[in-house]
This record gives sequence, structure tokens and C-alpha cells, in this order.
Amino acid sequence: MNSIPLIFLIPIVIVGLIVVAVFFSFIGVWLKAKLNGAPVGVLNLVGMRLGGVPYSLVVDARITAVKAGIEVTTDKISAHYLAGGNVVPTVQALVAAQKAGITLDWDRACAIDLATKGSGKSVVEAVRTSVDPKVIDCPNPESGRTTIDGVAKDGIQVKVKARVTVRTHLDRFVGGAKEETIIARVGEGIVSTIGSSESYKVVLESPDSISKTVLARGLDVGSAFEILSIDIADVDVGENVGAKLQEAQAEANKSIAQAQAEIRRAAAVAVEQEMKARVQEMQAEVVRAQAQVPLAMAEAFRSGRLGVMDYYKMENIQSDTAMRGSIANPEGKK
Repeated sequence: MNSIPLIFLIPIVIVGLIVVAVFFSFIGVWLKAKLNGAPVGVLNLVGMRLGGVPYSLVVDARITAVKAGIEVTTDKISAHYLAGGNVVPTVQALVAAQKAGITLDWDRACAIDLATKGSGKSVVEAVRTSVDPKVIDCPNPESGRTTIDGVAKDGIQVKVKARVTVRTHLDRFVGGAKEETIIARVGEGIVSTIGSSESYKVVLESPDSISKTVLARGLDVGSAFEILSIDIADVDVGENVGAKLQEAQAEANKSIAQAQAEIRRAAAVAVEQEMKARVQEMQAEVVRAQAQVPLAMAEAFRSGRLGVMDYYKMENIQSDTAMRGSIANPEGKK
């Protein structure tokens, strides 16, 4: 009979110990918040625990904010955590913005943090860049290109390296174009400016004209940055693209002329062959006509229209004609 109460007593003791341990864990966090001037209710801690939110992390973030004079409730911090945000960096960015005198509220900081998720950036970096501008190389060395190449009106290629100083525009950061767009726009502006120059010498004489022209276009519209300056780091002369194009065009024209000449030559050869064929036909007609002469003479002999003496006279005339011809042209020249 004495063993029955002991069986029930052991589970009760175990449950009691668990409750005490949990209570003391909450009490530790609650006391920490209380002593740091950022009190949090025990029920809030229990609710965060049941909701799968690391209440200790949330309390630490709230203490950091309160210590900096920023009032942020645990509900907002928990909501940002459940949305997939980084709680501590968001609070740090908020504190950094306040210290720098930049207007940034909690909702905007959370939006920036979520916008940078998975991009390798962070809301802290965005705020830091807003305070301390950063320099972007144009073109990006990671793209494999070292210069931006443009061709002036005289056909000479100009190679340019630029450095763009930008500052984060926090109000446009969410949904704004990032660094890749800035690099692309600046590169396009440089190529366009070089292409509108009358000569490459103009670009070499005043490289700052490129930066002034490009900067005046307002390339930071719709981007997450504000362009402060565009500096030309290096300018080099490249190939004579115009001469190469002219050479290629001349080679193409030469090939076309040769093709047309070949067409005309083939046509002339065809006409020549046709004329030779016609000559052969006419010679055949002559031979055919000459073959009719002996037949006609034989017919004349039979019919009595031609006598033997007439035939001899004709032969003599032909012989005399051939002899005179040989005397007039002894070497047989035509």
C-alpha cells in the first residue's frame, strides 16, 4: 500500500523540476531585460517560446535598441524573425542610422533587411554605405573586362577605366536597381560620350569631360544609390577601328569586283565558244558547197553545157591565178 503513493509521486516530482527549470530560464531572461531597462513580460516570453521564436535573441535585440534610445517592441522583433529577417543586424543598422543622423524607422530597416536576403549584402552594409560612400569599379573586374572601349568619330578606339562613388539611398533601396545597373549605365554613358567626340585627342586632352557628361545624365534614377562622382582612372588609345573597317570594306569590294569580273570572263568565254561553233558550222557549209562543184561540172559535161576545152581554160586560169599569188607573196604571208 505504501508503494502506490511513491509511484505517483515520482512523475509529479519530475514534472515539477521541469517546470522550475523552465521558470528559472524565463526568470533569467526576464530579469536580464528588467535590469537593462527593457522589461519584457513573462507571458510574452512564454508566447515567444510556444511560437518557436528564440526569446533570448529577441530580448537581446530589444536591449540593444533600448540602450540606444530606440523603442522597439518584442512583437515587432518577433514578427521580423518569423518573416525570415535577421533580427540583430536590423537593430544594429537602426542604431547606426540614428547615430549618423539618418532617418530610418523599424519598418524601413526590416524591408531593407529582407530585400538584401540572399544577395550577399546586409542592411548594416546599406546603412554604412549611406554614411560612408563606396567606390565601384567600372567595369567590374569580375566580369573579365578591364576597360570600357569606345570609338571616336575619327575611328580611333579609346579604352577607359572609371570609378564611381555612390552613396546608398535608403528610401529607394527596396525595389531600386543595384550596383550592376549602375555599372551598366555608366559604361553606356562612357561609350556614348566617346562616340560623340570628333577625335580621340579630345578625349585624351580632357578626360573629365567624360565624367561631367555622364554625371549630368542622372544615371542614378530608379536605383538604390546616389552617384556622387564619376572619376576617370585611366585612358588609353586602342586600335584604329576605322582603318580596319575601311580595309575590310575594301577587301569586300575587291572580292565583289573579282566575282563580277569572273562572271564577265565566263560570259565572254561562252560567247567565244559559241562563235567558234558558228564558224565551224559555216566552214561545214562551205565544204558542203565545194563538194557540189565537181557534181555540177560532171552534170554539165553530161548535158553538153561544158566542153573539154572550156574545162582546160578554167584550169589554166586557176593555175595562173595561183602562180601570180605565189609571186606576189613568196613567203606565204597572209
